[in-house]
Amino acid sequence: MNDKEIVFSQSIKAGKRIYYLDVKKNRKDEMFLAITESKKVVMGEGDDSQVSFEKHKIFLYKEDFEKFMNGLQQAIGFIQEQQGCYTRHNEGGETAEEKPAQEAEPEEKETSLGGEIKIDIDF
Repeated sequence: MNDKEIVFSQSIKAGKRIYYLDVKKNRKDEMFLAITESKKVVMGEGDDSQVSFEKHKIFLYKEDFEKFMNGLQQAIGFIQEQQGCYTRHNEGGETAEEKPAQEAEPEEKETSLGGEIKIDIDF
């Protein structure tokens, strides 16, 4: 059995970057989230150009989910307060204006670590 078996995977394409959200299991059958940023890097020009990928990983364990989500929401809220609205692209290719954090309606949160955790991240 692989030490870090992937049981769920989601990829998010964003320009020259791709974000991978992989739920993995360790040897003890404990699940954790591996977040990987993969950025395409082109060195040189024309026929001499070489393409490589720069990768960065974060491993997030279930005991840290709530603290991580709180910190992420605070950081995103701060950016929204400082820079106002942002444009969100939906699956149909249409754009919709989002309200700044102070005007947005509060979302229902699950605070128990045993409950379902939902992540809605727009890049």
